[in-house]
Amino acid sequence: MYPAGQLLVFDRDNTAQITAQSAATLMVFGGEPLGERHLFWNFVSSRQERIEQAKADWQAGRFALPPDDCEERIPLPE
Repeated sequence: MYPAGQLLVFDRDNTAQITAQSAATLMVFGGEPLGERHLFWNFVSSRQERIEQAKADWQAGRFALPPDDCEERIPLPE
């Protein structure tokens, strides 16, 4: 059993059978590997320039916060 919010990663050669014990929403996604990725904090992109733009947008408050979690804006890490 896996808790809500858990990300499961399956090997491409395996199959999985998933059974919910109660009402559930399941998101399944997949495809070919995307290639090189750049990562900073919560930002991931195939281009470093997009990471830098995301950092500037976060610092300037241009990212909308989720409606149920908008009381506090976490500062961008150094």
